[in-house]
Amino acid sequence: MEIFPAILIGGPPHSGKSVLAYSLSQALRQLGRRHYLLRACPDGEGDWANEIDQSLVRTIRIKGEWTPRWVQHISDDIARRHLPLLVDVGGRPTPAQEAILGHCTHAILLAPTAGALAEWRDRCTLHGITVLAEIESSRTDAPEIRTSQPVFQARLAGLERGTTQHGPVFNALVQHVLPYFDFDTDELRHLHFELAPTPTAIDLDRLARSMNIPFTGKRAEWPVHRLPDVLDYLPAGEALGLYGRAPNWLYAAVALHVHPAPFYQFDPRLGWVQPPVLNSGAPNPGQILTTNIGVPDGGGTTLTFSITGGYLDYSEAGDQRVPALPGNYPLIIGGKVPLWLVTALAIFYKDSPLLAVYQPQSGNVVVSSRRGRYKPGDLLPGSVPSG
Repeated sequence: MEIFPAILIGGPPHSGKSVLAYSLSQALRQLGRRHYLLRACPDGEGDWANEIDQSLVRTIRIKGEWTPRWVQHISDDIARRHLPLLVDVGGRPTPAQEAILGHCTHAILLAPTAGALAEWRDRCTLHGITVLAEIESSRTDAPEIRTSQPVFQARLAGLERGTTQHGPVFNALVQHVLPYFDFDTDELRHLHFELAPTPTAIDLDRLARSMNIPFTGKRAEWPVHRLPDVLDYLPAGEALGLYGRAPNWLYAAVALHVHPAPFYQFDPRLGWVQPPVLNSGAPNPGQILTTNIGVPDGGGTTLTFSITGGYLDYSEAGDQRVPALPGNYPLIIGGKVPLWLVTALAIFYKDSPLLAVYQPQSGNVVVSSRRGRYKPGDLLPGSVPSG
């Protein structure tokens, strides 16, 4: 929706863009500003990459490649946005990749030198993007504000992976961009719920507050041991929609709880969608969804999914093939895939005697079980699924 801004975070490689994007997103969440952080670079990262041990990030990250297909799909996602966006892009876009920039409305630029900032300023001028802020990134010099209007110019330090920005200069940057995310939360929710395909749609933030789930600022911190309470609260076997941020294991467990009734989830790129129907069999020629099959330390089977090129379009999911249920063993699914594919995989493997979903921050979280030893919300032992 063109009423929402799409704010590019641009700059050369290794200037701290991903850390700044993550920090801004966290600050906006704590202020209750609904938005979506779109990683427009196929580097295999998400919020988890800044929230877990950095040696583990190197183990499980799967970097993709820039392809015309990736560029086109990301451009489409930006164009059809359903929320304000922060768009984290790569540091050396080719002319073809710069098509992504043309769909952005504003920019925050980050670079270690004035020359690099000027290069990115010229890119923004070429694509008609309004620059909101120009930030010098430094490893040693202290943060400072140089000017606040019309373009916020400042220096930030310590943009290292695994950290989150704080302090007066960063807070001033947040305040400078805040008006571009100043959409009334209730109005946004009302707009999205008006489009919900089922009368029973659950706002996860409201559910969290009603269940006394702890919040960090405005962000619900769903603990795995509360998953049984969530499932007890929600109607089983009835059409249901979920709206808002929550871990992949919560979405997967609710999708199974609802099945075989329709389950819907709100995607900031797509709007309301159902998990696509998946099919088993040998991979099709040119298939981009790949599977790594392993055996975790605790036994059973792990299926770790990845996407060649880093992007799987929702409309293409039905053309992919996934392995059949590997037997009467515990099953762990994981991988860097869209949330709608996580719920689709959970439904596909619903007949597993014990099914867990891997999330880097939590581990292997049981989402369904036919074995008395485990219940939803328990953690399974096992090695980290890797690609």
